[in-house]
Amino acid sequence: MNKGQWRTLLLAGLLLIPLASCGTKGPGGASSGSAGLPGSASSVPDEPSVSVIAPVEEPEHPYSHPLTGEGLDQDVSVRRPFAVMFNNLRKALPQVGVSQADVIYEIVAEGGITRMMALFQDLNGVGDMGSIRSARDYYVSIARGHDAVYIHAGGSPQAYDAFDDLKMSHIDFVNGPYGNMCWRDPDRRKSAGLEHSLFTSGEKVLEQLPKRIAQEHDDGYAVGWTFDKEVPAGGTAAAKLTVPFSTYKTGYFTYDAGENRYLIDQHIDKNDIPYVDGGTDEPVSVRNVLVLYTDVSRVKGDDKGRMTVRTTGKGEGLLLRDGQLYQIAWERRSEEACYSFLDQAGKPFPLAVGSSYINIVSSDAQVEWE
Repeated sequence: MNKGQWRTLLLAGLLLIPLASCGTKGPGGASSGSAGLPGSASSVPDEPSVSVIAPVEEPEHPYSHPLTGEGLDQDVSVRRPFAVMFNNLRKALPQVGVSQADVIYEIVAEGGITRMMALFQDLNGVGDMGSIRSARDYYVSIARGHDAVYIHAGGSPQAYDAFDDLKMSHIDFVNGPYGNMCWRDPDRRKSAGLEHSLFTSGEKVLEQLPKRIAQEHDDGYAVGWTFDKEVPAGGTAAAKLTVPFSTYKTGYFTYDAGENRYLIDQHIDKNDIPYVDGGTDEPVSVRNVLVLYTDVSRVKGDDKGRMTVRTTGKGEGLLLRDGQLYQIAWERRSEEACYSFLDQAGKPFPLAVGSSYINIVSSDAQVEWE
């Protein structure tokens, strides 16, 4: 054996000596050798390691959605929204597409029935919508305040006067021109009749929107609504709101605390009907429910019993958000302006971030909450 081999063996033996003195690790990480006996310095148990989890912060967005307050990475406030008239007769239910609306307005029409006008800031991906119904002048006024493109199927004489007076951009599926934007759904035609079978889609509207209709607001336009994720002080706990429009229609809004949203039900023509989107079979729910009290009466001399509704000026109202009910006021200075929601001191009252349902009712409506 040469000297190099001797050196290698000697070095290996020296390295094994400290390893033998350490012993082997037993369960729990303690040494099974003498160094692990009670009283020895190494008998102190190892401290558990603690992982520090950083709080998850919501991403900051440079822009916000003008109708919902949600954060966005691009500015959509320059775009004009679309206001779509939905049929709400019992035989025409369920509506299709309403669950994707940013805002829904509901107001009484002739005979105690109601219609919904749904606002969509963007129709991309919305899919089918229907059934589409006729316009009324007070809906035209509200849509004008949003500078919206109004989609409807016919309308009252007062509505056509309002289109002209307010220079309103609108697409009429009865008197045209509308190209191939709409169709009659064969199943609805069989089950509900011709007048309740008219449908359109977000894709068709965007593809065929006439070039004469501007797709962006004029400079300086703003919705003006404020939003806040913090729950305002001064509310009253309320789990359910009942909104009677007429003997034909009552709306119910029930708070789902787990989802922090309001589920919607309707009592229509003596039947309780959950408000469901027929396109998804999912319940429609919102973050904010508003009630705006105003003057509602029949149009004098109108043989159809049509209604007149004051949509400008001032009035009292209610707001439900986050399980709380607030007494608010509303103001709308002109037909070119949106509604403003105010506290009792006249300052803007914030909505919760998310979609809204706005009930416009007579000042003497017996709205109840519990």
